Amino acid sequence: MTRAEPAAESTPASATPAPHPPREAAAGAAPWPTPGAPPHEPGVINAVVYRNGRRLADIPIEDAGAWAERDGHVVWIGLYEASSELLARVQRQFRLHPLAIEDAVKAHQQPKLEQYGDTLFVVARTAQMVDGRIAFGETHLFVGRGYVVSVRHGPSSSYAEVRQRCEASPDMLIQGEDYILYAVLDFIVDNYAPVLEAITDEVEQIEDRVLENRPDGGDAVGRLYELRRDLLRLRNAAGPLVDVCQRLEHSKLTAVDPDLQPLFRDVTDHIRRVQAEIDTLREVLAFAFEAGLMIGQMQQTVITRRLAAWAAILAVPTAVAGIYGMNFQHMPELQWEYGYYVVLAGILTVCGSLFAWFRRVGWL
Repeated sequence: MTRAEPAAESTPASATPAPHPPREAAAGAAPWPTPGAPPHEPGVINAVVYRNGRRLADIPIEDAGAWAERDGHVVWIGLYEASSELLARVQRQFRLHPLAIEDAVKAHQQPKLEQYGDTLFVVARTAQMVDGRIAFGETHLFVGRGYVVSVRHGPSSSYAEVRQRCEASPDMLIQGEDYILYAVLDFIVDNYAPVLEAITDEVEQIEDRVLENRPDGGDAVGRLYELRRDLLRLRNAAGPLVDVCQRLEHSKLTAVDPDLQPLFRDVTDHIRRVQAEIDTLREVLAFAFEAGLMIGQMQQTVITRRLAAWAAILAVPTAVAGIYGMNFQHMPELQWEYGYYVVLAGILTVCGSLFAWFRRVGWL
């Protein structure tokens, strides 16, 4: 959110600043909370307050609202599979909208951006490979003046890396909650790349199996269909983020700091590159799928031709045996001394000629 930058404090860059000492609150103001490490509780990954871009202290959820109201301070809370009771506590601290909390509890939301007063509610879909399939999760972000709350659901990478990266750049983190929002969205989009790389490698291997006509080529066709369906789901998950980031670029729609809007434009470009890679992979998968089907049909055609060729060859002795197996009393050649040898030689000649011809035309 747009906010005035406080004067930077002289804190050595190599050391973590000491917690702000308690002081008397101004008349009519909320008492200054005392920082301290909060007790571990299920669902809470991190609850940290930052001052002027530097980590100040871990705090309990009950003190988050008071810290967020202080100038130059930003509270960043990370939750995973948060319970309704925990989200209700967070809601009381930042006066979050009930509808947004309801969405965060239920999950299974489409990527979107909603604004409730001065609070932004952002939903993004995460993706990662699990046992050869794309597993999707969700991240819900509450962003307001002086606070960011991330709620993760399902399979997703921890945002500890994002937090470490932000803490390593206090000059950027001093820009507050808008920069944290950008960092999380950028991390989510960047994590699509390993998924696409894994699928690309597997598709290349499957193409080799299909084109080399290996015995397991039939199973590869089924796998190609699964990957193509997963890529469609990934495209549906990533696509709506373009609209989310475009809305974050316009200060008239959201209260994002104008100086940070180019960062969200950069995320938009990343998403579009991801979409282009997905479309390319889907075309490759479609080609490989069609090639697999065509190879399967060709194999069936080859087998059918072989069966037809042998059937034609075997039809000759079958026909001759059928003729001479009839119970006629007057068949002159039956009394001929060389009749058997002539008939046998004729059968072998015709069958040999048919075999040679079928070999020449590639049926055998």
